[in-house]
Amino acid sequence: MNRYVLSLLVENRSGVLSKISGLFTRRGFNIDSLTVGTTDDPNLSRMTITITVDEQMLEQISKQLNKLVDVIKVTELSAKSVSRELALVKVGYNIKNQSLIKEAVNIFRGNIVDIDSKNMVIEVTGTEEKITALIELVKPFGIKEMVRSGVTGLERG
Repeated sequence: MNRYVLSLLVENRSGVLSKISGLFTRRGFNIDSLTVGTTDDPNLSRMTITITVDEQMLEQISKQLNKLVDVIKVTELSAKSVSRELALVKVGYNIKNQSLIKEAVNIFRGNIVDIDSKNMVIEVTGTEEKITALIELVKPFGIKEMVRSGVTGLERG
């Protein structure tokens, strides 16, 4: 089984997300991540879906997606595509480890977007590997909460 990232251009209407996720549910496929947002055209949205399947299942999914009326285009994003993920990580800190956490955030070109007397919220954007590496680095300081957006991307050119 391999990991694939599909980019779908779809009609920006209510119920489209439900139809597409229902297609995966009915066939017993799990969605690893899903991001949706409008495009430069307010009538269209772009969905980025990450799945772990074999090649035969990928072909089946692509064919089924292309049959849906609301789906305009399905593209498998390759290694040549540009993709990013966003993560927000709330970490506990104290005077002793505050500078270590700030150094880690700077190394990964992240930002501290909120801070109080006990916790700080780190924002980091990049590849999945970069996000995972930062999370592993700050884990010893105590992750209180975390959210990852999932992959979003576009083909180059």
